Amino acid sequence: MKLNKTIFYLFLGTSLAFGTTSCSDYLDTEPITDRAVELSDTPYKTAQEAEDLMNAIYNGLGNEYWQLDYFFNGDAQSDVAYVGGDNPQNIQQAEYRIMATNSNVNRDWNYLYGLINDCNKILNYVDNVPDPALTASRKAQMKAEAATMRALYYFHAVQLWGDVPLVTKAVIGVTSETFDEVYAQVYPARKPVNEVYALILSDLEGALPALSGNADKYKVTKGAALALLAQVHATKPTPDYAKVVQYTDQLMGQGYSLLPNYDHLFDGNHTANAESIFEINGNGGSIWWWGVFMFTGDDWKKFNTPSNDLVKAFNDEGDNVRKTSSVKFQAVGWADSYWPSSNYPFAWKQRDTTGNQNVYILRYADMLLLRAEAKVRLGDYTGAADLVNQVRNRAGLGNITISGVEDGINKVLHERKLELAFEGQRWFDLKRTGKALEILKNRKDGNGNILSFAGNLTQQRLLWPIPQSQIDNNPNLTQNPGY
Repeated sequence: MKLNKTIFYLFLGTSLAFGTTSCSDYLDTEPITDRAVELSDTPYKTAQEAEDLMNAIYNGLGNEYWQLDYFFNGDAQSDVAYVGGDNPQNIQQAEYRIMATNSNVNRDWNYLYGLINDCNKILNYVDNVPDPALTASRKAQMKAEAATMRALYYFHAVQLWGDVPLVTKAVIGVTSETFDEVYAQVYPARKPVNEVYALILSDLEGALPALSGNADKYKVTKGAALALLAQVHATKPTPDYAKVVQYTDQLMGQGYSLLPNYDHLFDGNHTANAESIFEINGNGGSIWWWGVFMFTGDDWKKFNTPSNDLVKAFNDEGDNVRKTSSVKFQAVGWADSYWPSSNYPFAWKQRDTTGNQNVYILRYADMLLLRAEAKVRLGDYTGAADLVNQVRNRAGLGNITISGVEDGINKVLHERKLELAFEGQRWFDLKRTGKALEILKNRKDGNGNILSFAGNLTQQRLLWPIPQSQIDNNPNLTQNPGY
């Protein structure tokens, strides 16, 4: 590769997110000009340009990662759902035999780092916007929202791949003086998981002072940052359960509450409700939600087919409330080894086919159960049971008791399975609690037989491979073991 340190300018009409555009397209060149190009620290000049950057961050919630992949990744790799559709890339994921050339894995890498790059534009450049219409308080708020969103995307990335690159600069241009820094951002090496979590926590903690309460469910608020802080402290390699309790304490003071009627969460008539902490606005916003067609409809076999195990779990509990809201049965024109054509199930939490579907990123019941998990780890079994029972009682179910750590984790996980099915959570719940191999290697079909592919899952396969195309483009990337 030819790398010339003569001053040159990288003209990027669209965002440069490594992986989205081949970095070599920009660096394997002769200098565009022999003249020194003065690079500005203020590539964005007006308040409107800054607001457009913020809109890009939120409009990014309508891309394919959120419309399909996030929910598929979280559920089809778990005991909640079978793969459903016949896409071979998705089948690899659901059967724990992903290859480094899997196009879905590469797509998600590109999406996540593209979204991170959008956040970096605000974090790197908004302070220097000279337009007096963009006040100091608005700049601080923008940076807090962008930092929280960057933390969210790094949190997703570190859970999927483990060690990942930390890209904190939106590359606009390069000079001979900044060449080394730019090179490290465009061709980044992977950083250890602990460093990734350190950045995530720094972003979230730094954002809190400039964020407001819980009024706007479609934007980052203090409640969203607190919820993410609780999730991160529960998930990082050395969990801090006291911090989980601390941040959920603060979250509980922000005015959130469970909706009395579980189905109101998903019926399309109660968006931006009291239980919502952060949701994607497909109802009157700028996002048209086509993702619902990936999970429901009888025109083709959809993704995330509800598993026999999930339906049995609902039935064994007598949990008709959450079962009815989560799974819809109907006659279809196909059958498989799991379900007959006369009574075939679909994931039903996304059901608005007008394009106006809203989808939760964070909601309060999830946080109550995460708090219960932390209390179990801290030995407060009564407090943990009380939190689980709040969620169960809303579904019309009786109280449980918790007798110890193993009993408590199993009961919290069971409750999360029933409460959060098809919300993209289960795969990450099982990994976080150390239960993934125990549960997923025993996945069964409708006849009680262990699924043939369940044995493919190993400890190494709990992380995805680094996409081969990214390694091909970036000599500083290394592959995860086992791929």
